[in-house]
Amino acid sequence: MTRHQGPIPEPVAQLQQELNQWRSTNRPRTRLPEPFWNAAVELARQYGIYQTANPLRLDYVGLKKRLVGLQNTQRKPRAKRTKAAFVEFVAPHTAKPDEWVIEFESSRGSKMRIQGKAATPLDWPALLRAWHEVEP
Repeated sequence: MTRHQGPIPEPVAQLQQELNQWRSTNRPRTRLPEPFWNAAVELARQYGIYQTANPLRLDYVGLKKRLVGLQNTQRKPRAKRTKAAFVEFVAPHTAKPDEWVIEFESSRGSKMRIQGKAATPLDWPALLRAWHEVEP
């Protein structure tokens, strides 16, 4: 699938002429100087990566990496996160009281089960002591 190439914008055409002149005086595969890349990145920001890379015969992926890298360095740095030394989990407040069950069984086989609903649980050690005092 081929893309339809419209007219080349004037700034891109001008950089294309400069690049062609530079390429004619240097050996093939010579590294492109940074000022050319910087100009291409600025044009890509304005006209798009493909519309800049294609007429200039630049590597599309390389131009894209430079453009994205430049945008990332221009962003505001994020605030450093600190690790929490203490985290407290708070249960949501419920309107209905909690249900609870307390079961005791003695060595003689007698059993006691107390079941209830209350916002605060009973003092079960005190209940156990009272049961032992009353138990025959």
